[in-house]
Amino acid sequence: MGKTGRDWTQIYAIYGMDESHTLIFLLIHALLFSSLSVLFLLYFNPLCTICESFFPALPAGAPRFIAGFTGSVMALSAVCLFFAAGNIFYSSISLHWDMAQRMINVVNDWSTVKTALDVGCGRGILLNAVALQLKKEGSSGRVVGLDRRKTTVATLRTARIEGVQEYVTCREGDARLLPFADNYFDVVVSAVFLHTVGKEFGHRTAAAAAERMKGLGEVVRVLKPGGVGVVWDLVHVPEYVHRLHELRMEDICVSERVTAFMVSSHMVSFRKPSHFVVGPAEVRLDWRSCNIC
Repeated sequence: MGKTGRDWTQIYAIYGMDESHTLIFLLIHALLFSSLSVLFLLYFNPLCTICESFFPALPAGAPRFIAGFTGSVMALSAVCLFFAAGNIFYSSISLHWDMAQRMINVVNDWSTVKTALDVGCGRGILLNAVALQLKKEGSSGRVVGLDRRKTTVATLRTARIEGVQEYVTCREGDARLLPFADNYFDVVVSAVFLHTVGKEFGHRTAAAAAERMKGLGEVVRVLKPGGVGVVWDLVHVPEYVHRLHELRMEDICVSERVTAFMVSSHMVSFRKPSHFVVGPAEVRLDWRSCNIC
């Protein structure tokens, strides 16, 4: 595809990082707990003396245990926070890029793709990976990036840097009501986005799950018969697989588990059946069992 062997500095220089405030929050607290744990280490004996003066009834050795335990908890908290910050940074940059390459590799022949959609494109890591693949294949196809936030300027800037601006279009919209006609796209992709649909109802509620399923249903709706969908997402992928079975999608394939943003993630791919019969009140589609790949 061209620039597949990038390191994180190259990716970060182009795309920056979405939700950087979360990383900053974690790092600030990690530094705070680190500082406190160092203070407990440097001033261990004075702290024990202070503890004994405030709580004279404590048995011998208890102040030292309390001070040591508190300092240890602070040090462990700092390590956990640094690890969480590192994982989020890695997931947002290097892992996101690597998973984008894996997602585009699901499609066997990009030269025949005329229309593609990235749902929740953000700053365009996956969007531009698709565009780079279209450019490599010499395709006349185009890819549309849709996001509910006003990221169009930033996304088009990254497309220009990648040299694929002529392949990319951006739209603002809601994943639960995609502004596209039925059977419009040859390929629909989405990376770590669908789990955020309906989050205003709470992540674990039935209402949020229903909203996520609306988003997945819209992905299926806008796919052409025979089109390919690829979704990389967090936590809720088993729900997506179940729904795809209900919608009678073909060639459903779930990747191995990948830890991203401190939680479990999977990539699921599927194909919309090429042949279906529309009855008076339903659509009957061919059914295939789920494979694990």
